[in-house]
Amino acid sequence: MAEKGGMAYGQGSVLKNAACLHATSELEFREIREKGLSNPVAIIPNGIDIPNIRKKEAPSPNKRRLLYLGRIHPIKGIDILLRAWAAIEKDFPDWELSVVGPDNNGYLCRLQNLAKDLNIEKVTFPGPAYGEEKCRVYQSADLFVLPTHSENFGMTVAEALAYGIPAIVSKGAPWQGLETHGCGWWLEIGEEPLKECLKEALTLSPKELSKRGALGRAWVERDFSWPRAGEMMHKTYLWLLGDGPLPIG
Repeated sequence: MAEKGGMAYGQGSVLKNAACLHATSELEFREIREKGLSNPVAIIPNGIDIPNIRKKEAPSPNKRRLLYLGRIHPIKGIDILLRAWAAIEKDFPDWELSVVGPDNNGYLCRLQNLAKDLNIEKVTFPGPAYGEEKCRVYQSADLFVLPTHSENFGMTVAEALAYGIPAIVSKGAPWQGLETHGCGWWLEIGEEPLKECLKEALTLSPKELSKRGALGRAWVERDFSWPRAGEMMHKTYLWLLGDGPLPIG
């Protein structure tokens, strides 16, 4: 599926004449329909690697980590996260916030200044993480958060769940399954909803968060692994060849 705005860049006729379009989520499917495209649509989530994770050491009673991992960009709602965190961090002295990711046109500096203005004490901005370092970052987290304004899928949510980390995600991303599968929270966009959600989530014991994380890992392994994505794509091509059910949303 073309990115948002693709119709405006001369792709309209290509999309309208496509035998089938690919959406990664129900949200993206609705956006396709809102653009007036009536083609069949196969809704197939992005595939992700399911990591072999080592057993976590017993968590330190004095250090638990709330993780944001992704681009440091205004659309991600990190400023909302900082404001919500500033309001509650003193109530949760055993938690710290880590904002991990590559800077986007100097936005990181603005966030660092905002953290200073809000007198936030327990937040770090360690920069981007790739490869083994990215794995280590996920492994060190107890809870993942993505307060985004808009996301067609949200790969980092799937990655976090694959590492057994429960997630808090705004309704700017299509992750309502977090609640139906018991592995996280799906909330309205904004500082107040996030603050209230964090109050609930950070109160949970390591055992309870770990239980939710295990449910999330089982879910993504079942529905978002590469074998599953490959199977669904294979069925789509079989339908295109006239064999199998119509793979539409």
